[in-house]
Amino acid sequence: MDQFHGHKQRDLELPIHRKRLMNHIESDLTQDRNVKAIFYGGSLGSGNTDMFSDIDLRIVVEGSKVQEYRDKKKERAHHWGNILFFEGYEHESFIIAHFDSFIKADIFYYEESDLMPSVWLQDLHIVYDPYNIVNKVQLRSNQLQYQFSIEDVEAWRTKHFAFLHEVYRRAARGECYYAMHCLDCLRLSIVTGWYMEMGIQPNSFGDWAKIEGERSPLKKWQLERLQRWDSSGQLDEVINVIIDMKPEFERVNKHLSVSVGASAKEDLVEDIYRKIL
Repeated sequence: MDQFHGHKQRDLELPIHRKRLMNHIESDLTQDRNVKAIFYGGSLGSGNTDMFSDIDLRIVVEGSKVQEYRDKKKERAHHWGNILFFEGYEHESFIIAHFDSFIKADIFYYEESDLMPSVWLQDLHIVYDPYNIVNKVQLRSNQLQYQFSIEDVEAWRTKHFAFLHEVYRRAARGECYYAMHCLDCLRLSIVTGWYMEMGIQPNSFGDWAKIEGERSPLKKWQLERLQRWDSSGQLDEVINVIIDMKPEFERVNKHLSVSVGASAKEDLVEDIYRKIL
């Protein structure tokens, strides 16, 4: 813990550095006649930042120029602050810049036609939109509501089945890290089900952002379950966690299935578990 205390003052000042960096970004881009809009997503968009929140920067560029801006995305980021390193590939339309202030910025370049109404475009912080491009898309996005289908429930259930069997295989082989990865996926699968129950668009699979901590939408008992479902990857521990998880998976499976008017396939569920328990 002493090592972390050594960075405490730096961490407390991160919001100041983030705001300063955002000011540099906005000052630079708003003077560019090819830039048609600037907005932020993520925590900045939803207004629930903390000390360590990233800058999720979205830039809309004139369509005929967008590829040029994507090609020079690293060069442009150097205008805003001292770069420690870049993460990502040259051919991608976005780049992740890590600044020496310990601020990370995910930088995306779009043309207007790339922006389509989506539940992901509901929480935005729009700082520059003279042509009303982003505002219009956000208004249409706000009319959308996350809904899951029979196909979504089936895909969720079978993915859970697959990781149940895979975690057993990997633990039995002594592949502890692989087993822990599979167990992590089982935990995230349950979380995905919880999000669906709450009518919240689940994260992309593998993304634990905001699932834990003060900004989590989960209830206290759910967070406590996640902490309890831990294992070293040894087979006996893995089996104990799976046994502990089983009732909650069955409950969520029934609830989601009823919600879409589908069978919970309870006989199949029991057969799946019998293969490993």
